[in-house]
Amino acid sequence: MARYTCSYLVKVQLEQLPLLLDEILHSCGFEIIYQAIGYIMAREIPGKIDFSKLVSVDVFIDATQIQNNQVPLTWVVKSDELPLHHYNHCWQRFNQIQQEIGEHSQWHLVPS
Repeated sequence: MARYTCSYLVKVQLEQLPLLLDEILHSCGFEIIYQAIGYIMAREIPGKIDFSKLVSVDVFIDATQIQNNQVPLTWVVKSDELPLHHYNHCWQRFNQIQQEIGEHSQWHLVPS
């Protein structure tokens, strides 16, 4: 199973966060399939890639650590694909999500 994680501290109002995360995920070709307080699960939209390579994303929002509108986020990008090559489909999607996070204009990444 391929699995890649990253953590970010973003400056954004908590009320805006679900909409912004949906925008990022949708722009990368993912759809939200489950949403709760502090957690979002999304999956890659089927049809363009083999079923075994489909990627899912878990976003953990640590609301207990919010200070000055700085929200800690942990992203877990995973698939059932065996990561036999470093540049596999899951890794490509992980990089795409990271790039989108860094370029999103509605929030600011906070250096940690």
